[in-house]
Amino acid sequence: MSGLRAFTMPKWGIEMTEGTIGEWMVAEGAEFARGDVVTLIETDKITNEYEAEFPATLARILVPAGETRPVGALLAVFGDPGAALDAAAIDAFVAGFRPGGAAKEAPAAPPPVSDAAVSAPAPVTRAIPDDMAISPAARALAGSAGVDVSTLAGSGRAGRITYQDVAQAAAPPALPVGGAPVSIMPTTGGLEGVHASPLARRLAVQHGVDLTGLTGTGPRGRISKADVLARVEAEVPAAAPAPVAAQGVEVIRMSGMRKAIARQLSLSKSTIPHFYLRHNVRIDALMALRAQAKRATGEAPSINDYLIRACALALAAHPDINVQVHGDEIHRFPHADIAVAVATDKGLLTPIVRAAETKTVAAISAEVRQLAARARAGKLEAGEFQGGSFSISNLGMFGIEQFDAIINPPQGAILAVGAATERTFIHNHAIGMGSTIALSLSVDHRAIDGAVGARFLAELTRLIETPEDLTR
Repeated sequence: MSGLRAFTMPKWGIEMTEGTIGEWMVAEGAEFARGDVVTLIETDKITNEYEAEFPATLARILVPAGETRPVGALLAVFGDPGAALDAAAIDAFVAGFRPGGAAKEAPAAPPPVSDAAVSAPAPVTRAIPDDMAISPAARALAGSAGVDVSTLAGSGRAGRITYQDVAQAAAPPALPVGGAPVSIMPTTGGLEGVHASPLARRLAVQHGVDLTGLTGTGPRGRISKADVLARVEAEVPAAAPAPVAAQGVEVIRMSGMRKAIARQLSLSKSTIPHFYLRHNVRIDALMALRAQAKRATGEAPSINDYLIRACALALAAHPDINVQVHGDEIHRFPHADIAVAVATDKGLLTPIVRAAETKTVAAISAEVRQLAARARAGKLEAGEFQGGSFSISNLGMFGIEQFDAIINPPQGAILAVGAATERTFIHNHAIGMGSTIALSLSVDHRAIDGAVGARFLAELTRLIETPEDLTR
């Protein structure tokens, strides 16, 4: 059988190293057209649709739904449409497959048109030799975008230039989002005064070995790799017997999203010095304002939508809270880009309401509903959940009265919101009842001091208890 082609795990973004087959949308042996969705591939945070670049037949599926493979791994074999399927030829093709030097890229969307692009001169059409190894789709895109393909190194089989190669060359440089990534590698910053080799210092950090008082066997008493490893072996307790699974216990492998959440939260809790500011806030006036809006229009934003607006205005008034922390740098944001925690059946996602201080409560409410629906469907794009300058996590809808949230790095703070409860108050020497919610502000002490956090929480309380400013 001729015309067999490899379908490998595509790569979306420079940080993607593996993906999980969510579902095959085309049955084995069936034909599909260009633009049809062949499969759904799950990454750490989102589910991507792989659209066919050319008409073909799904000759064989090699990786079933639910399995995870690294970028570049062979997932399926495509054949020419209408051609007979030869099992022996497919077996030989699979046996002879070797991953290319670069993993196949997923189809990239054309770059968005900006005002500058509208006024820019039309791209220069460049002639492409007929014998050049380039796909038809890539040839058409190169001609329309004015890309000089002679400078490109093809990532397809045998160096063939693909649509993705041309699309990446034609795309504008990506703008930085949220600063440089935070390194999670162990550092030896606190061990410069110890007479030890660089490798010994790194091993000490990785294994939690205290080098103070450790006698080195190297030249002039220098602590060596062997000294550290000897201390590690001495401190390792005797291996406990392997646990025996109880009858009926179900073992569930972590999904890619759950593993990403685990890494992020472990990093946050182990490296960020959290402190917490807690306060009970009366919401009677806010609930009355919401009821008034519902009587007027028949529907009203949720209490959480009002809280997003209140946080945005408080962040605008106290920009020292509206930050990210990157190593020894603090990035202060001009707008309140608020991440809202959304629970999905695969884990927690935090879609972002951008520039929330510029939007009305009604606009925030509509945007949050749309983002939450896209998050639960696994349809969020990277720009809709990456970055952000502040987070809100609300468990009040589940009846949780108070809790402390873990900061979402590299952000500097997160607000935890509990359920509304009835409480007794003394006001003007009179006893009364009122509804309150418990707020807990988790703060990164490396960048934000207690007094700064307290002033922000006081402004947030004022906006909630006298909510007239929230409707402007």
